[in-house]
Amino acid sequence: MTDDAAAATAEPIRVAIVDDHDVVHAGIEAWCRAASPPIELVGSFTEPPDPADLTQIDVVILDLQFREGRPDLDVVRRFASNGHQVVVYTMSTDTATVLACLDLGAACFLTKAEGRAHLVAAIAAAASNAAYIGPTMAGAIADDRRAERPVLSPREQEVLLHWFRTESKQLVAAALYITPATVNTHLARVRTKYAAAGRPATTKAALIARALQDGLVTLDEL
Repeated sequence: MTDDAAAATAEPIRVAIVDDHDVVHAGIEAWCRAASPPIELVGSFTEPPDPADLTQIDVVILDLQFREGRPDLDVVRRFASNGHQVVVYTMSTDTATVLACLDLGAACFLTKAEGRAHLVAAIAAAASNAAYIGPTMAGAIADDRRAERPVLSPREQEVLLHWFRTESKQLVAAALYITPATVNTHLARVRTKYAAAGRPATTKAALIARALQDGLVTLDEL
């Protein structure tokens, strides 16, 4: 089967847009229609809805500013804590805002200047619980100088790196000659250490961001 045929038979990624500008909705909807694999717009909101009302949504594309107000970071927390994969798509570019959104559980942070190619790729990555790092997000991670870095054992770092490079914990287990349960144990310990440091990482994308911030891995290793 060709790549085009595979894309045609793939289940569409279901997304919702939360942004107070109609032109943004129209642009993203057009990009979604042309995307491969297919992306289906199933929700369009100019104000943040109750996250519990967004069912069967794979990815939420979320602005941070509504009606010209200040960036509302709590809306990121509400969607992420409800289990949604959040791609922040906003005008904000400052490092503090980027890092705060990642800390609150966003899968990816993009500025609107980064455009179509980055947004479509970020949506596909978030839907598969993979990481996508655009230019603004990469710059913010590189500039992060916070000291709250948990100490991971060499084995924990090894498990992390293998997990970042593969699609399943079973593949990690096979590569390292351990059981999937042991992989889960190592990952749970890493998450516990980050949570104890006040930097929770509840998703794979968040763990990758943490590891990059702390110099445990580099972009070239992913």
